[in-house]
Amino acid sequence: MQQTFSTVKVNNEIELCEVMNIACRKEIERALLKNRISYYIRWPRTSIFNKKKENCIICVNDNSKEEAEAVVRMVCEETGYQVKFIMKKSHKDYL
Repeated sequence: MQQTFSTVKVNNEIELCEVMNIACRKEIERALLKNRISYYIRWPRTSIFNKKKENCIICVNDNSKEEAEAVVRMVCEETGYQVKFIMKKSHKDYL
């Protein structure tokens, strides 16, 4: 029996945006869930120079990048929050 592999891409997450406000993060999470966009939040390690614990990076699958970007931009326009769009491939640091 020969194994067949799926054509679905895996491990293709991108860092969509960096959020600096807890209320903004919650609004973006609600909007992404409402639009059925899968995401995860990566918390950068704190350093001596960066002690802000509310900073986080929202990552999404590359296939839903455009839709997620539109949702985040809509939330920012409605609420007035500022986010920094990163739009680069997520590096894997599991440790």
